[in-house]
Amino acid sequence: MIPAYFFAHGAPSLVLERHAYTDFLAGFAGGIARPKAIVLFSAHWERTEQTIGAVDAHETIYDFSGFQEELYRITYPAVGDRKLSENIQALLAKHGIPSGFDGARGLDHGAWAVLKLLYPDADIPVVAMSVNRHLTNEEQYRIGSALAELREQDVLVIGSGGTVHNLRRLNWRAGEADAWAEEFDRWLQGKLEAWDTEALFDYRNQAPYAQDAVPTNEHFIPLLIAMGAGSRNREAKLLHRSYQLGSLSLSCWQFD
Repeated sequence: MIPAYFFAHGAPSLVLERHAYTDFLAGFAGGIARPKAIVLFSAHWERTEQTIGAVDAHETIYDFSGFQEELYRITYPAVGDRKLSENIQALLAKHGIPSGFDGARGLDHGAWAVLKLLYPDADIPVVAMSVNRHLTNEEQYRIGSALAELREQDVLVIGSGGTVHNLRRLNWRAGEADAWAEEFDRWLQGKLEAWDTEALFDYRNQAPYAQDAVPTNEHFIPLLIAMGAGSRNREAKLLHRSYQLGSLSLSCWQFD
């Protein structure tokens, strides 16, 4: 059974960079079984109803500006999987979670920037999933839990976001990680490894520097969803963590 994963996607330029995290992503696929399909929740696709991608082939969305021209020439033409999309809706409905389909939207950079490094040939079907910042943290986790059985079908469930993601706190001259960002991530690591959902759901009140690390929650939501998808054995493992610009965390979590 393939674990569920959370990947930080950093800036769109991640796909053009070369450092420890991109090296980790490039070598990731060799360490797990090849999935039959990928279900990916991106922080950059927000809807008030849980929405399921239902396209035949994905267009590449350039939902950013001011970056290198080369970025706007990158494509990730993965196909969709309508049968899987329907299966996802059935699983969500089974757990009382309403959802709808989107038959037009392609992959935003929260999806393709990571996938391009993980599976550069775009030869695995992808179903994109939205996130809803207005749900409780318990509800985010429950969405992931509803899809946990997809892992038994060799489907790779991914949440793509960032644990410390505050663009206003970026330090363009930083040579090392900011202490406050590391402290938040250490708190998070302890609660994830202990599978302390009570504390995690209340992270805004309990975690140090929570407001600095998570000023808005859309990038944190995919972590909770991925955790929920890996809730069967309740084992969390940090596979990588590094930082850019002082506080932009680049991490990968595995949930078994």
